[in-house]
Amino acid sequence: MAEEMIVKELEDVVVRFSGDSGDGMQLAGNMFSNISATEGNDISTFPDYPADIRAPQGTLTGVSGFQVHIGSGKVYTPGDKCDVLIAMNPAALKTQYKYCKPQSVIIIDTDSFTKRDLEKAQFVLENPFSELGIKNEVVEAAITSMCKESLKDSGLDNKTIMRTKNMFALGLVCWLFHRDIQVGEKLLREKFAKKPEIAEANIKVLYDGYHFGENTHASVSTSYMVPNKNQKQKGRYMDINGNKATAYGLIAAAEKAGLELYLGSYPITPATDILHELAKHKSLGVKTVQCEDEIAGCASAVGASFAGALAVTTTSGPGICLKSEAINLAVITELPLVIVDVQRGGPSTGLPTKSEQTDLLQVLYGRNGESPMPVIAAASPTDCFDAAYMACKIALEHMTPVVLLTDAYIANGSAAWHLPDLKEYPAICPPYVTPDMAQTWTPFQRNPENLVRYWAVPGTEGFMHRIGGLEKSGETGAISTEPENHHRMTQLRAEKVARIADTLPEAEVEGNPDADLLIVGFGGTYGHLHSAMDTLNQQGKKAALLHLRYINPLPRNVADLLRRYPKVVVAEQNMGQLAGYLRMKVEGIHLHQFNQVKGQPFVVQELVEAFTKILEE
Repeated sequence: MAEEMIVKELEDVVVRFSGDSGDGMQLAGNMFSNISATEGNDISTFPDYPADIRAPQGTLTGVSGFQVHIGSGKVYTPGDKCDVLIAMNPAALKTQYKYCKPQSVIIIDTDSFTKRDLEKAQFVLENPFSELGIKNEVVEAAITSMCKESLKDSGLDNKTIMRTKNMFALGLVCWLFHRDIQVGEKLLREKFAKKPEIAEANIKVLYDGYHFGENTHASVSTSYMVPNKNQKQKGRYMDINGNKATAYGLIAAAEKAGLELYLGSYPITPATDILHELAKHKSLGVKTVQCEDEIAGCASAVGASFAGALAVTTTSGPGICLKSEAINLAVITELPLVIVDVQRGGPSTGLPTKSEQTDLLQVLYGRNGESPMPVIAAASPTDCFDAAYMACKIALEHMTPVVLLTDAYIANGSAAWHLPDLKEYPAICPPYVTPDMAQTWTPFQRNPENLVRYWAVPGTEGFMHRIGGLEKSGETGAISTEPENHHRMTQLRAEKVARIADTLPEAEVEGNPDADLLIVGFGGTYGHLHSAMDTLNQQGKKAALLHLRYINPLPRNVADLLRRYPKVVVAEQNMGQLAGYLRMKVEGIHLHQFNQVKGQPFVVQELVEAFTKILEE
């Protein structure tokens, strides 16, 4: 009689899928995330893939990874290291083993560990596990052979059959964690709805992987359960990545404002998926134009804004450089425009598929002349929706271009998102001219309270006017080179942006109210900084977190918060851009810094060690 398998309950688990770029690891990882989210687990994902369009098969540079953290409670990060590593070839094993915990289970496709495969991965010994010093539990499965056997009568060619290997691995992992395999079947039918023969092949292999684990126990003594203990808000949820959430936030804002949404863009990693998503929604009045270059993308959006649309342009760091002149046209004409910057590794082409926070000073100051603009930073994949909505609200209500900063980590990463009720979101009310203004109105007539100029959409009777890149008289709107006028207009544009702070919510601090250390960050580092704060407090230390969404202008209470705590550390994925900005904006503060520019997310344990050292100094 077979020995009964032990089922161990875990609070959370981290799984990392890895293989060649053509092995479908991103799809397998995404499906495992969706299956887990459907069962009520909280999730956080991290796609980690190379920049090469197609590196030689089996080589170290061509390895693609996808890490997912599933939890019974709230999950803030994809995890520092994994509990299970799927390595589809020797190159994946060699490059990804460093992400394993000492007790991790490693699943390999033995058919992909031939002598030739080992040579391409630059192994010297015949036994890669000995060479790497691996002592982990290893599940050896002849995945390639079993896929061929499974689909030998399917009529599919060998290349197509080989593409199902990821589904065998997914099925095996679903068995290991008692996931509902039928959810995976449903996802495959939806994905390959127009190719039913491909859907059926993948579904068969998915079940074969599951049954392989079920029938052989996959050479492991324990399987695992991650129960759902979340007290989630009732409603509908979906697994969403940051780029899709950004697109939905832009659509929601246009709907709320009663405007058509226009996107002028040029494809650039990792922002392109926003263009792809918005292009699907013509029925909602969304217009998307893939322009010939970054400059045209932004310039066309400025034109759409002048015409009365909610105008958006999307890009990454290199594109911000190219768009800067057109962005300044929106600054001087005081037209609403949302610029989405999905940050990636730089400089130049740099690390196009990796993540950094190195564009902050560029979006704050990287234009000619005095050209102030509001800057907002999204904190997580799901927060991209709210951040995009608020960027649109500020742009439209304050007649200014606004930068929304996200980054590759949250743009490509995903989490479980509660579908919001748009009725609960604040109204968006652009400052349109009114008929009674017609006799005295000029293009730069302003609301005296917030200094916002009134918006006369072309075609509005009685409000014919011209605006442009040359400085204009604040009184008449005619071209002016008069020194005092230019000085006054420069001050007005700056003060208009500064007064936006009056409309912003106060910044909130999380964690210990009597903290000895205040951790400060922005953007996609939120989950890691929050986890580090939680760990410090669990260790008996006193830590709090101030994570900034609104960077320019800063909320009114930020200066007081920075002065309140004995020690303050600013942690960011650059060489100290936020820290330098805060020193410039808030006098008399002393800031510690934690800076890394690796193209990878922070490691929580490294943060805890660095913050502990600061506390003990």
